[in-house]
Amino acid sequence: MRRGISIAAAVCALALTATACGSDDDEGSNGKAKDAKDISGSLTYWDTSDATTEAPVYKKLIADFEDKYPKIDVNYENIEFASIEQKFKSAAKTGKGAPDVMRADVGLIPEYASLHYIAPLDGTLALKGGTEDFTEGPLNTTKYQGKTYGVPSVTDTLAILYNKKLFKKAGIEKAPTTWDEFIETSKTIKKKTGVEGTYLNPDSYFLLPFLYGEGTDLADTRTKKITINSPEAVKAVTTAKKVYDQASAKVDFANAYDNMQTSFKNGEVAMLIQGPWSVTDDLSGKAFKGDEDNLGFAPVPAGSTGKPQAPTGGHDLTVYQGSKNLDAAYLFTQFMTSSKSQQKIATETATLPTRESAYTPEVTKDARIKGFHPIMKTARPRVALPQVGSLFTPLVQQYTKILQGDVSVKSGLDAAAKDFKKLLPGYTISS
Repeated sequence: MRRGISIAAAVCALALTATACGSDDDEGSNGKAKDAKDISGSLTYWDTSDATTEAPVYKKLIADFEDKYPKIDVNYENIEFASIEQKFKSAAKTGKGAPDVMRADVGLIPEYASLHYIAPLDGTLALKGGTEDFTEGPLNTTKYQGKTYGVPSVTDTLAILYNKKLFKKAGIEKAPTTWDEFIETSKTIKKKTGVEGTYLNPDSYFLLPFLYGEGTDLADTRTKKITINSPEAVKAVTTAKKVYDQASAKVDFANAYDNMQTSFKNGEVAMLIQGPWSVTDDLSGKAFKGDEDNLGFAPVPAGSTGKPQAPTGGHDLTVYQGSKNLDAAYLFTQFMTSSKSQQKIATETATLPTRESAYTPEVTKDARIKGFHPIMKTARPRVALPQVGSLFTPLVQQYTKILQGDVSVKSGLDAAAKDFKKLLPGYTISS
């Protein structure tokens, strides 16, 4: 789920060798093999799934793929999520050692596409059968300048996770639907149960539901404006500050995420804004262990727009543009993101599928998947900028100062906008 997207250091003509760089039309075979059974050769797949709990499932799928297509050999490599971005960029830039297919964080797609590191997939075997079955949110993460550069594999978003027993003890029947209700619910829980209502995550990624709820974002690619200090953004961050001041447990900024998780799973906090990646950990705590039904799921609260919206996270499968075996790479991508494969991945790892047809009764037996499935319909992609990940760094610096009361909301966001301008030289500041 992590962002961690660095700024593109140079344009394609300067950064890439002839092996890695080329026009969007220069795709070798263009994925138009005579027949899938005739495709042969070898390919390398870089996977960032958890090496212990998830990777074995992907290895089984690869064995199934090789059984179905015996002329193709797959070299599987499990790469740590924290290191794969720089590892791939280095390999793609030099044209040496890049994988044919890679599991990429959705937030990295615009940058990789802008650098011509990954191939456009429209009209290739990777998207054979069309895209109609994919949920809109995950599918939108694959787009950059009108082309498709990935195939959605697994997805996630943010939601309210809550302790049903604490809600019942406080006399609260349902999860809050607005930020004002969120604050009042937190206060009521604290008053009636003595337990903290919530724990605000001070990471800037978790600020996005506040921004989206006011109809704004970090920037606007259509108008080429930086919008982080717009009136709507000021209102959004003012609301976040209100949650922090009036509803949150004391935040340890040095170790906020882990403390937040520990407090929630042990029943010391009643509700969080969190993602499905946390649920396995939640269920291991004394508040939910042996009582999975105690964990509730609801969309993030809505802002002035009246729409609950949170960022779409997850991973897409991408194909390296300099691959020597594009046909095999496209075919492998299609296989690994098929509905059948996604069902297998979901039932064995509890991650959310990106295809609607993969949400079968068997898959939705898992409370985590069943709980997040309808919430995914409220998710939206992050702004499609190559620099989007880098924007989070100056934002979190100013957001922290705002929450701690060191600067006002407006001055903090104005400072963030100036830092954004350094990363987006072609953009103007909205106010």
